Amino acid sequence: MSEAPTRSHDTSVWFRDPGRADKLSPTLEVVPTAENFDLVVIGGGPAGYATALYGASAGLNIAIIEKQKVGGTCLHVGCIPAKELLETAAVFRTVRDASEFGVNASPPTLDLQVTQQRKQRVIDQLFDGLVGLLKGRKVTVIDGFGTLHADHVVRVSGGLSGEVEVTGAVVVLATGSVPRTITGFEVDGRFVVTSDEILSLTDLPATAAVIGGGAIGCEFASMLADLGTKVTILEALPKILPGCDADATKAVERAFKKKGIDVITGVPVHGHDPGENTTAVRYGDNGSLDVELVCVSVGRSPLTDALGDGTGVERTERGHYVVDEYCRTTAEGVYAIGDCIATPALAHVGFAEAIFIVQQILGESPTPIDYGKVPWAIYCNPEVAFAGYTEEAAIKAGFEVVTAKHRFMGNGRAMILGETEGLVKVIAEKRADGTGGRVLGIHLVGPWVTEQLGQGYLAVNWEATVDEIAAFIQPHPSLSELFGETVLSLTGRSLHG
Repeated sequence: MSEAPTRSHDTSVWFRDPGRADKLSPTLEVVPTAENFDLVVIGGGPAGYATALYGASAGLNIAIIEKQKVGGTCLHVGCIPAKELLETAAVFRTVRDASEFGVNASPPTLDLQVTQQRKQRVIDQLFDGLVGLLKGRKVTVIDGFGTLHADHVVRVSGGLSGEVEVTGAVVVLATGSVPRTITGFEVDGRFVVTSDEILSLTDLPATAAVIGGGAIGCEFASMLADLGTKVTILEALPKILPGCDADATKAVERAFKKKGIDVITGVPVHGHDPGENTTAVRYGDNGSLDVELVCVSVGRSPLTDALGDGTGVERTERGHYVVDEYCRTTAEGVYAIGDCIATPALAHVGFAEAIFIVQQILGESPTPIDYGKVPWAIYCNPEVAFAGYTEEAAIKAGFEVVTAKHRFMGNGRAMILGETEGLVKVIAEKRADGTGGRVLGIHLVGPWVTEQLGQGYLAVNWEATVDEIAAFIQPHPSLSELFGETVLSLTGRSLHG
């Protein structure tokens, strides 16, 4: 499938809620300025504001430039609102299935207007808290669109701060990303939406096609299906959730099938033909699917148009800023972090990169981030979480491996919760006696696994051995004890598995 040109600074989705178009914040003090700073950050998303907060806590004089609202995609049209809607779906499931626990209730109905109001309250509370942190640490916030020029000069225009020019001893590019679109599926807000627009739905479609089976697509497919929409995922690659371990993907596919989600892989999409109330999505050789809504979830494109003349900053063919392992661009004293560079597009990776570059600016010697071991969390139902190698990748890297898998269907806490879909899989180096040595990867599918990944993530990053982890006592009954059981079985002995 081919990509349409990336939308540049499309602001139409940022103020979708009535009455918010002219409301920057009741507490945000926008400070026009023309001065020199220790550090100037272009972009106020997770990577940008984390740089400002961490640097300011170390005593640096910092300005942050944001053309919309600090918090970026993650807070306003990404991580936070998406998980709020997924939690709504979880509550809906709980009420719907309450009779299994002897709790009799009327079949639930959904008022999306109330859902959207609650979502906005969460966003507003977090936004006001972030604004308060920035003010408390004396970070200068400049409202407008910043462009970098020679000699670390940043010119700001098009915002409440007016025409401003500032200079930083160091400049950080944290300009973020936007949803990718594809040819033949132009966003119209009626039949075709991206991950931005779907977060502001006020009416639930009866049928929907999700184009793209990655993390974002699977989250929205899961949310819609749990709320009652008939969902079909169309994925061009051979499987959904590329990058996940094969066993984890299979577990999700089984769970999706039970939900009634149709997953069609290995099919490109060619366009759609709108009708009066539905549109026909054309895919594969001769496939056609009539749906009320199409959600395009094919990844995100970097927003890297903050470069003016004479910067010396280079970009890749895909539009990312070129950086080395220290997040340094090709221009002296200019760093780039977050979604605008070719590292995992995760808010928590942006946080880590922010800390990493500030430590360098302060003259410290931090260790470069090992992007192959960062934690991943996908919030569909069942949830997915992992860190380190997949089994296939470990073998390809030359390791001789041994694996162990345990399913939640035998876990007491999962049975109590009534959520037994999923598994824990641990990948370790194979010792001469056939047991496991160093842990290479941990893969979880099931209830609340995004909250359980911590000890597996530490094991992978500390290069712990199976024997070392197996010595830890896991609480009982708990979901996390399945991780302990799985690791224990790699020592050559086990309890229940």
